[in-house]
Amino acid sequence: MTTYLLADRPIQTQQTLGACPHDCPDTCSLLTTVQDGVAIKVHGNPGHPHTNGVLCTKVSRYPERTYHAERILHPLKRTGPKGSGQFERVSWESALADIASRLTTIAARGPDAAQAILPYSYAGTMGLVQGDSMAARFFHQLGASFLDRTICSAAGGEGLTRTLGGKVGMKVEFFAQSRLILIWGSNSIGSNLHFWRYAQEAKRLGAKLICIDPRKTETADKCHEHIALLPGTDAALALALMRELIVHDWLDHDYIARHTLGWELLRERAMEWSVQRAAEICGVAREQIESLARDYGRCLIEQQPAAIRLNYGMQRVHGGGNATRAIACLPALIGAWRQPSGGLLFSSSGSFPMDRAALQRPDLLAGRTPRTLNMVSIGDDLLRDSSTGFGPKIEALIVYNSNPVAVAPDSGKVVQGFAREDLFTVVLEHFQTDSADYADYILPATTQLEHADIHLSYGHTDVLLNRAAIEPLGEAKANTQIFRELAACMGFDDVCFADDDETLCRAAFPSADYAQLLNQGFTTLPMADAPFAKGNFPTPSGKCEFYSASLAAQGLDGLPDHVPNYESPGAAAPYPLAMISPPARNFLNSTFVNVTSLRDIEGEPLLEISEADAAARGIWSGAVVRVFNDRGSYLCKAKLSARARPGVVNGLGVWWRKMGLNGTNVNQLTSQKLTDLGRGPTFYDCLVEVELST
Repeated sequence: MTTYLLADRPIQTQQTLGACPHDCPDTCSLLTTVQDGVAIKVHGNPGHPHTNGVLCTKVSRYPERTYHAERILHPLKRTGPKGSGQFERVSWESALADIASRLTTIAARGPDAAQAILPYSYAGTMGLVQGDSMAARFFHQLGASFLDRTICSAAGGEGLTRTLGGKVGMKVEFFAQSRLILIWGSNSIGSNLHFWRYAQEAKRLGAKLICIDPRKTETADKCHEHIALLPGTDAALALALMRELIVHDWLDHDYIARHTLGWELLRERAMEWSVQRAAEICGVAREQIESLARDYGRCLIEQQPAAIRLNYGMQRVHGGGNATRAIACLPALIGAWRQPSGGLLFSSSGSFPMDRAALQRPDLLAGRTPRTLNMVSIGDDLLRDSSTGFGPKIEALIVYNSNPVAVAPDSGKVVQGFAREDLFTVVLEHFQTDSADYADYILPATTQLEHADIHLSYGHTDVLLNRAAIEPLGEAKANTQIFRELAACMGFDDVCFADDDETLCRAAFPSADYAQLLNQGFTTLPMADAPFAKGNFPTPSGKCEFYSASLAAQGLDGLPDHVPNYESPGAAAPYPLAMISPPARNFLNSTFVNVTSLRDIEGEPLLEISEADAAARGIWSGAVVRVFNDRGSYLCKAKLSARARPGVVNGLGVWWRKMGLNGTNVNQLTSQKLTDLGRGPTFYDCLVEVELST
């Protein structure tokens, strides 16, 4: 702590180590400067190698969010119609007592009645303690329905697990030494900034960077080449690459023989995929596919490391799981795993030795097996009555770390469900979001600067500790404290509900060096530099499984294949344009939308459209357009842009609905259909038409 003297008054300034809580692979280490109890600056920790003192624009403005004038600082109870946003201030005591009474009444109706209560949460914070520790204990003790939390990366995670054995891959820092980097389905500059630093270092050393993405992103601008394939065609591209590797014998036969399973079957499948066939499906020139295969194969011939940074955009379509499987097969074909700077990274989260059971205490279920509802289909599920195969009608919804009215697909139905007068809804929040507008109670939650937490990463292999930098503002409480107090109101007396946040942090990673976490804010997992150089994949066979016996046993295809989108443009399609909805650069899903300085940068909700598609519809830049399909319509401004390839429009999101021109956002148009593997969302599997708004 440093003490200064200003105008005869001592000013005390200190810095606190923390961690970024947001849904990003980088999981940065933070330093928060606090002056007289007020956080005045958040910046990157220069002592953390991956953060290297640098933060994205969003998080560097975290104090603006924490001290926002619209921050909810007291419990609120609804006074007007659902969705009206009309509330009155109440005490914590009365709010918790009423919530506990309502939940108790539902649960008391019978042995399975508590399944009419549903928690809804995701990655509003990625912290393991404020995410699902005390909350999971509470809902386990209650016997509430389980939530299948699949809305982000479930298809890709399942595909990777069936191929490599888990969410594992190369160390991100070794991308700096790669000679070829395929950035596949990722706008790294906007959503994986610290990986981009390693990619830039590799580029300066002579590496070639190729971006594979339907949108010409800011990342594509900085790469040597951009392959603008159609949404949902990534597996076709990967299979054609395999065929080219086979035809030209750009294969590491020794690695394939020793460390893979199902090669002959995969070879047969790949030989079905000529470059011409893939080029027609992907909507790209065959020469681009041939050149990409040549670049990838040359790395084997010249013994140069080739690396793939695969991200989540490409797996949010019907065939997202199969696409991930196909791409994950590629490094083994050329033996890229032999070198630390070769291979693939999709997610590193499977590398962390976390004790989820200690945090979440599934033993509190006491033998019960509640039903599981998928968060992607919340719109349909809230509108269902009790029925065989579904169970009891949802009567109570507890929302935390999420804004489903804005972020869940087919949001017209989500709004209908939230608007049910017979649905009791509690929302833990920082602001009055679209979802909070429909709550019966809004409970004020702390931000990352006001509570303790511990974090893993899905982009590197460090555990990070977050320490509270300031006292909670107003009457805000940490998620853990809210669920502790709610458990007490409901008479839950298991001693686990008394565990404090430090105890929970220590329980998450019992093998971590906690003294080191306290001292420097992070600790690095022990991990081999080239984990699969000699095989040893965490699959059942110990090999990279081109063929998955476990999938075949379920009646599914044991080999990866191209699975067409549910909604593909064509002569018989009801709508002619494919739409993807990548995040606006200065937002993170619906977080930061209400931070004035960041919203000013983004301007307003936009639809990027190619000049050709715009001309065919009489649309100009700045025109208000109606984007529509059978699920609904969305008004926004059009932007004629080379970032949109012909046949594809980019609906940048996710804006709060209440900030839209007609009270909707891009998810008014997206579907609740699920992916081929992992039960994930199909946000980028969406057809629309666009017209001038009248």
